[in-house]
Amino acid sequence: MAWKGPIDKLDANRFQIPASYQSQTMKQHGVRMSVPAVIYADDRMLQAIIRDDSPEQVANVATLPGIVGRSIAMPDIHHGYGFAIGGVAAFDSQSGIISPGGVGYDINCGVRLLRTDLTVPDVKKHIEKLVNTMFSNIPCGVGSEGKVHLSPADMNRVLEDGARWAVENGYGWAEDLTFTEESGSIEGAEANVVSDAARKRGSRQLGTLGAGNHFLEIQRVEEIYDTVVAEAFGITAVDQITVMIHTGSRGCGHQICTDYLELMRRANKKYNIPLIDRELSCAPATSPEGQQYFTAMKCGANFAWANRQMITHWVRESFESVLGQSSQSMGLRQIYDIAHNIAKLEEHEFEGKNRWLYVHRKGATRSFGPGHKDIPERYHGVGQPVLIPGDMGTASYLLVGTEQAMRDTFGSSCHGAGRSLSRHAARKQHPPGKVFSDLERKGIYLQAKSRKVISEEAPEAYKNIDEVVEISDRAGIARKVARMKPLGVVKG
Repeated sequence: MAWKGPIDKLDANRFQIPASYQSQTMKQHGVRMSVPAVIYADDRMLQAIIRDDSPEQVANVATLPGIVGRSIAMPDIHHGYGFAIGGVAAFDSQSGIISPGGVGYDINCGVRLLRTDLTVPDVKKHIEKLVNTMFSNIPCGVGSEGKVHLSPADMNRVLEDGARWAVENGYGWAEDLTFTEESGSIEGAEANVVSDAARKRGSRQLGTLGAGNHFLEIQRVEEIYDTVVAEAFGITAVDQITVMIHTGSRGCGHQICTDYLELMRRANKKYNIPLIDRELSCAPATSPEGQQYFTAMKCGANFAWANRQMITHWVRESFESVLGQSSQSMGLRQIYDIAHNIAKLEEHEFEGKNRWLYVHRKGATRSFGPGHKDIPERYHGVGQPVLIPGDMGTASYLLVGTEQAMRDTFGSSCHGAGRSLSRHAARKQHPPGKVFSDLERKGIYLQAKSRKVISEEAPEAYKNIDEVVEISDRAGIARKVARMKPLGVVKG
């Protein structure tokens, strides 16, 4: 349904739905926006955004109790469950709420970027073998099972310790943890709040890629925009090889979300929270229900970090097997790992005061500026790496967080291209054979588990990643550092 409400242009990169807006549905439910909603877009992109109901979702979030500042949407915004995908909202730690819809089903769907000392001539003739070896070594696809089946005790460790468990068990290097958000293990996770169903699903899926928009890519650095920041991140030259890993918490996180949505619906009635949309079900941040979900969500996030950590280990093994060198000698080091779907308790300065806020990022990336205590010391002088995956036929980006993001978006930026076609529409319009041949013409080798996914993930099913990133850069909420193009892709 196309957006018909008011929307005011603030500047070339931002539009605002005023807090005075009240839809008919809001009136029926007796709720109002308590803050405005801000959408990051340019004139051209706004036209695509208003053709679906995502602006309505951004406005609806502004009616939730305790929201601070504004409800925010990134340029890759599209319709999601309750909250739009590409949405950011911060809630006061005492008067606000916590909502699973503000995180999503794929808890800590995120991205990890590895750099190497290799260049295109080093790998060009090996791309097909590298991709095929990764495809063989790393289980992928819907319902795929990992190579490691966890005991109940080990599953509890994964939920509570995340990537740290993986490294302690030989999957990766200790320095990987240094360059992972929350060191790959968010504090306060307690396995006892996770259901048996979620544990069972997770215990067989650790170290798997999954399907949908998840991928492994071998990439070449095509362009460097900021040589100083790029060098700080380990990117030193055009044609340098990088590897990007994009996946999340698999069935474990999905089940955690499913389990707690029902608890939240009951909490809504218990605490008499008026809702315009049942998909926005939430609980007071200070309530037992709110804290129980928050604790379980942390377990899902830890599972995802462990998942990407194990995949990293098998990526390194794949490179070693094909190229006959050690990962250390190839410089296959981690630049960063960042979550895209998560709620975090963070301290932010707002209206001249430091406040503790539950920042929900759903399809959005943390974008902390230079010197922030929560980013690796090596990056303090430049800011946090911001990882933006594209579709398999165009490009991905490495950006850096900014002080302006801290002021304007609670330290957040975009997270990807964002869908422009539904999966159903993409399947109808883009046969898998044509997608294969189009990628081949671009010099991209694809190995995929499912022909259906190839159609669903056709490059044409997504917004223009360059435009999305350009808006974020111009708005100052993340600055461009480097652009990478795929050479080889693994899809579920």
